[in-house]
Amino acid sequence: MTLASAQALGTVRSAPVAPGRGLLEMLPPDAPLAWVQAGEGLVGWGCAARLEVTGPNRFAQAEAWWRELVDGADVLDEVAVFGSGPVVFGSFSFDESQPSVLVVPEVVLGHSAGRWWMTVQGASGSHDLRPATAPRSPGVVNYDDGSRSASDWVQVVADAVRRIEAGDVAKVVLARDVEARTEQPLDVRWPLQRLAEGYPQCWTFCIDGLLGATPEMLVRLEGQTATSRVLAGTLRRSGEAAQDERRGEAFPRSIKDVEEHGHGVTSVADALAKHCDRLEVPPAPFVLQLPNVMHLATDVTGRVIDGSSSLDLLASLHPSAAVCGTPRQVALDVIREIEGLDRGRYAGPVGWMDARGEGEWGIALRCAQQHPTDPHRLRLFAGCGIVAGSQPQDELAESNAKLLPMRTALGS
Repeated sequence: MTLASAQALGTVRSAPVAPGRGLLEMLPPDAPLAWVQAGEGLVGWGCAARLEVTGPNRFAQAEAWWRELVDGADVLDEVAVFGSGPVVFGSFSFDESQPSVLVVPEVVLGHSAGRWWMTVQGASGSHDLRPATAPRSPGVVNYDDGSRSASDWVQVVADAVRRIEAGDVAKVVLARDVEARTEQPLDVRWPLQRLAEGYPQCWTFCIDGLLGATPEMLVRLEGQTATSRVLAGTLRRSGEAAQDERRGEAFPRSIKDVEEHGHGVTSVADALAKHCDRLEVPPAPFVLQLPNVMHLATDVTGRVIDGSSSLDLLASLHPSAAVCGTPRQVALDVIREIEGLDRGRYAGPVGWMDARGEGEWGIALRCAQQHPTDPHRLRLFAGCGIVAGSQPQDELAESNAKLLPMRTALGS
C-alpha cells in the first residue's frame, strides 16, 4: 500500500546563510524534522511532499517516488556539500506490514564543518532565520507497562533462550515498550534538545513523531563510500568511574557479548558485500562509551560499485542481526511469534537522503513514538540481543538502561 501527498517541488534552492544559534534551537514547534550529531546535521519544517508505504518493496517504492520528485525539480545549489540540494527525511518500519514515512520539508537548515545553508523546496515566500520560541516542559511524566509487563517480558526472554539452546536460532533481538503520559502536551523540541546535549556522540532524530538519539549508523553513503557502524553487546554503567574503566577494559573479552557482536558484524558485512568491493572489517571491536551504557562497536566500510543508492543498501541491510537476530528469517519468525509488540518504526532505518541517493540512515533506537492523536502519550522502546547464556533478569536491567536516555530527556 502506498499513500502519497505531493506537489511539484518546482525550484529547489540551497544558499549559504549566517550561522544560527543551534540547529535544534531554530526549529518551530509544529512537526519538526531533525538529524543532528554534535551540533551538525540537518533540521527541517513544513511539508512539500509526504509518502506512506508498506510492504516488502517499500524501499524500492520510496526510491521511485523520490526520484520522480527530484527529476521534476529545478535545482539551484549554491552550496554543493553533503546534505545540500533536495533532501527527504525518512523513517522506515521494522516489519514490512507497518507503514513507513518519508517527508520532504519545505525548509531545510544545514550545518557542517563551519558552513550553514538553507534549502527551500516546494515553498514560496521568504524564510527568516530566527531562533524559535523556547520549548515547553512536559511537566510531570508518569510511566506504565506497555504491551507486556516487565515480569511477562522476562518470561519471553526465557522462552527465546530455550529456543536458542535447542538450536532453533542463534540470536534473537527482543523489544519491549513502556507507556509515558505527560502532564502538558509534549513539545518534542524539549526532549530533542536534552538528548542532543546529553548524547552528542549519537544522532538525535525526529521524523513524523518518532524521536530519539541513536548510537547506531546503519549506513552512510557519500560518493561511493558506504560506512556502517555495528553495535551489539551492551554493558551497563555502574556510576563508579574506576570500576567502569576496569569493566570497559575487560568488556571485549566477554564471550557472550563478543558472540552477539560477531553476529551483527557478519550480517552487515555480508549485506554490503553484495554491493561493494574493498570491504574493510576490523578484526576486533572497539568500546563505544555512552553516558548510560558501553557498546562493542565495529565500523564496516566498503566502496559501492553497482550504483546502489542508500535506499538500495537499506533494502539489503535491514533488518540486521543487531535488531533482528540470526539467521534473519528464523529470528524474524520468532519475534513475530513471541514478542507480542507492534514495533512500528522502532528499530527501523531513520535518516535522510539527497537527490543523488546519498545520505545517512541510522537505526531508530533509544527512541519514543508520539501517539497519533493524544499529545500527552508516548511509547518508549528498548531492545536486547538474546544469545546462548543470556540471563532474563540481566536483559531486563539492560532494557531499563536503554530506556534511560528518553526518560531523562522527558524529565522536567
